[in-house]
Amino acid sequence: MENTKYYSPECGLAKVQKILGGKWKLVLLWSLSEQPRRFGEINRYFPEMTQAMLTKQLRELEHDKLVHREVYQEVPPKVEYSLTELGENFFPIIESMFEWGEKNLAD
Repeated sequence: MENTKYYSPECGLAKVQKILGGKWKLVLLWSLSEQPRRFGEINRYFPEMTQAMLTKQLRELEHDKLVHREVYQEVPPKVEYSLTELGENFFPIIESMFEWGEKNLAD
């Protein structure tokens, strides 16, 4: 029987791993699944993450089309982040990961 579980940089799992390789990306997506959030709100939600790292992770998620960045033309400038349709479609997987972690990694 042929082994169909082989590694290829073009396989779906490798693509997902590349997109979600950042330390904070899963929890950022989790946070944005509840509602759109402003940068400052996200920054307060994750006090152990630097602003530079938050900016980097959000930009990468935006580049990968999981997060939408909305800039409102007002003073002071308002920027809001939300999940895209692609990000919303990925959320059940994140939710399953959360549930698996709660069940299997209690200690």
